[in-house]
Amino acid sequence: QVQLVESGGGLVQAGGSLRLSCVASGSIFSINAMGWYRQEPGKQRELVAAISSGGSTNFADFVKGRFTISRDNAKNTVYLQMNSLKPEDTAVYYCNADITYYSSSAYLKEYEYWGQGTQVTVSS
Repeated sequence: QVQLVESGGGLVQAGGSLRLSCVASGSIFSINAMGWYRQEPGKQRELVAAISSGGSTNFADFVKGRFTISRDNAKNTVYLQMNSLKPEDTAVYYCNADITYYSSSAYLKEYEYWGQGTQVTVSS
């Protein structure tokens, strides 16, 4: 009933920039917190950045000063602007959103959704 679709990943040289986008669609009533996580092979998924419905943000220490997160509530979209990329930023990046949606029984329910992931590769 709700889907998150990411875009914007790819291959970039160290020092370069990428912008990730994530659009939520479906029977959405409201979107609460949204965020980006990343996962390297063999490692746990980790928080990169998050933004509340009111626009408050928090960032992992390893991206502070380099990445920014923003959202467009009218478009149900969250963005991750990644600057000064480093090879160690290479990972699959996942969008995450806490969404209140209309269930099939017309009741409102809340659930945490994930996107399918987008690969970001930073070459040295």
